[in-house]
Amino acid sequence: MGADPMAAVSGDQPVGVAIVDDHPVVVEGVRAWLATEPRLTVLATGDDPDEVLRSAPDAAVVLLDLRLHGRMALDKLAELSAAGRRVVVYSEHTDPQTMLAALDAGAVAFLAKHEGREHCVETVLAAASDRPYVPPALAGAMVGDPRPDRPMLSDKEREALLLWFQSMSKASVARRMQISEHTVKQYVDRARIKYTRAGRPAATKAALLARAIEDGLVRPEEIGIYRSQATHDRPTP
Repeated sequence: MGADPMAAVSGDQPVGVAIVDDHPVVVEGVRAWLATEPRLTVLATGDDPDEVLRSAPDAAVVLLDLRLHGRMALDKLAELSAAGRRVVVYSEHTDPQTMLAALDAGAVAFLAKHEGREHCVETVLAAASDRPYVPPALAGAMVGDPRPDRPMLSDKEREALLLWFQSMSKASVARRMQISEHTVKQYVDRARIKYTRAGRPAATKAALLARAIEDGLVRPEEIGIYRSQATHDRPTP
């Protein structure tokens, strides 16, 4: 993938998006929504993820319908995520179990098809810059998750995670907390280890954010509090 999504979001070049959906009307609607945002450009569309990405190998974000040709595409989502693709799942299936399963499979975000242009554009821009964005439906699924085995995080671990989720780089989090960047990385890694031991692994930033919101450690609205102070910091995955 040769595109630089951070440069795109900063205005140097538009963020390339690939749309995978087997409903032509939906594809054209989403294309029209994204066309209203000059920081985004649709590079390819289609109903086969492999064909679409062969046409647009440098797409910074893949907008993927979770159900293709009558089958749930969780395996393909996991494959794309494992290959380093930033995948935003865009689906009409908005039950909390499905939404959380998509995050577990590696999606950087989950967008419900009824959530409209504004959330679609913001979710794609956030995904391109590795910035968490929690649309309303996903926030509801996270907050309502009843799964047990919630690990205990220290106050410092929670603070580091919250600042990192707010689009800060680990270096910026270190400056804010007056600790070393290495220590910040340790806090994040320890949180991931605790969730893995609890049987709820969180390999990606989006998955770790989901865990923290599920467990009440972070509220969805908190992730935007310091965004204005973090705009010049490059987020880290």
